[in-house]
Amino acid sequence: MLEHERVIDEYVKKIMKEIMLDGVLHYPLLVEKRYHIILDGHHRYNALKLLGATLVPVFIVDYSSPNIIVRSWRPNIHVTKELVLHAALSHNKLPPKTSKHIVNGIKIPKIDVSLHILLSKSIGEC
Repeated sequence: MLEHERVIDEYVKKIMKEIMLDGVLHYPLLVEKRYHIILDGHHRYNALKLLGATLVPVFIVDYSSPNIIVRSWRPNIHVTKELVLHAALSHNKLPPKTSKHIVNGIKIPKIDVSLHILLSKSIGEC
């Protein structure tokens, strides 16, 4: 998976502690289907990597769909889909919490996947 934003290390550690305390990952990462770019969930992804997860649940979307909208959390940055794609593919990541992706007409499911499953070597070993 490719990331288009940098993360805040302290926030990654906070998310990691929450996942360990809850024992589950509540929501999948939002990922675009063509290049596997993380659209939402950079901090969760990095927390899972630190925990040693071998599986990461994703919700894949077609980024060309008009139902996927990108905005900015930052008033001084105009974010477009092209900017997100360029940042990921060039490995020139945007600052943390730059993009805000909105998915219209599709509900991203709450999954509550056990951390034990995510740390397994394969699904067959669970």
